[in-house]
Amino acid sequence: MANHDVIRIRELNVECIVGLYPRERTLPQLLQVDIELGFDARPAVRDERLSSTLDYAMLAAQITFVLQSGRFRLLETAAHVLACQLLAPPALGERRAQALEARIRLTKPAALRGHAIPSLEIFRTAGEIAMGQEQKSFGVVDVLHESRDAGVYRLNIAPGGTIPLHVHRKMHESEMVITEGVHCQDRPVPVGTVFRWPLDSAHRYRNPTERHQTILCVDVPSFIENDEIEVEGEPSDIGPVGNLLESFL
Repeated sequence: MANHDVIRIRELNVECIVGLYPRERTLPQLLQVDIELGFDARPAVRDERLSSTLDYAMLAAQITFVLQSGRFRLLETAAHVLACQLLAPPALGERRAQALEARIRLTKPAALRGHAIPSLEIFRTAGEIAMGQEQKSFGVVDVLHESRDAGVYRLNIAPGGTIPLHVHRKMHESEMVITEGVHCQDRPVPVGTVFRWPLDSAHRYRNPTERHQTILCVDVPSFIENDEIEVEGEPSDIGPVGNLLESFL
């Protein structure tokens, strides 16, 4: 990564649905993730703020969330999705440095039954990443990647905005709060909190702050517009499944 400063994360182990064979479509298997991100570290040297660099705990949490939540037929797909996520511009609610290039290696330790260990390595630059955007009543959705199996999105809720109470009857939705100030089910939730919504569970988000707040979202399958069904009443009594960021701190 010539002419760039580099942050590396090595040997991040994540259980993930990845592969083409029938057993791989239903049973998670171990992936080992190694990444290198090129960026400019000089602003962080000047102000010594985490918001001026790439927080490796948050990087590890978001990588883990996307791999655990998605469905991938090939290592190539999983690696490309991570590149789209890591090289996208900071979300409207985020405060972090821009990653300029990424080298990503994914290893499947058990894939060849102990005879050998296969891996895939890709290299991408930020200029190669094409991120779509969609205007919504609550703010802006960043479309990071969509395939037939899963879609990865960032939901940027505008100041004072609300994602209305809704359910899904086809999509399995997982969401991770990545900025401070989001309310879910009418309660504040800390950064790193993960929700996995069962079908027909009513949920909503609110942003009571004066700046955008962002949620990382994975839909399985990719987003189906007519499956975003607004409902009346109270949110389902479903809490978070945990906090991925805290698991790395």
